[in-house]
Amino acid sequence: MHAMPVETAPVELDAIDRRIINRLQDGMPVCDEPYLHIANELAISEADLLQRLQAMLDNKILSRFGPMFHAERLGGGLALAAMRIPEEEFDQIAAQVNQLPEIAHNYERNHEFNMWFVIATEQLDDINAVVSRIENLTGFPVYNMPKIEEYYVGLRFPV
Repeated sequence: MHAMPVETAPVELDAIDRRIINRLQDGMPVCDEPYLHIANELAISEADLLQRLQAMLDNKILSRFGPMFHAERLGGGLALAAMRIPEEEFDQIAAQVNQLPEIAHNYERNHEFNMWFVIATEQLDDINAVVSRIENLTGFPVYNMPKIEEYYVGLRFPV
């Protein structure tokens, strides 16, 4: 088993699930009852919306549903990191890295640097401490690539 395997089998979605996914890619309204607001837009009940979201998460149609925060604006730190891990040690090292609470997600890549992950900390200065902890834990160097500038590309996947 490797870090974050990608499901390749096609998934059948009904029209309502497709409308939910497409709508939620545009963001959540900032109001007292955001799910009710979206359910009304989609002409379904709030209970149906919540049940369908949970079912899509349970069935791995959606891998994650939640807010995205700008860690730096909240005083935290965010960095992309990479490692070169021998194939025979990949699963063991991925498990060690993934056990740390500061690791947001971890992916295997077909590249010389085959392990890529995001480090998210409550304080900007904690990034280097996490990098050192990973290096001490695994015995492999971590290549830290802190964000210098952010670009918004508006990526959207219509379904």
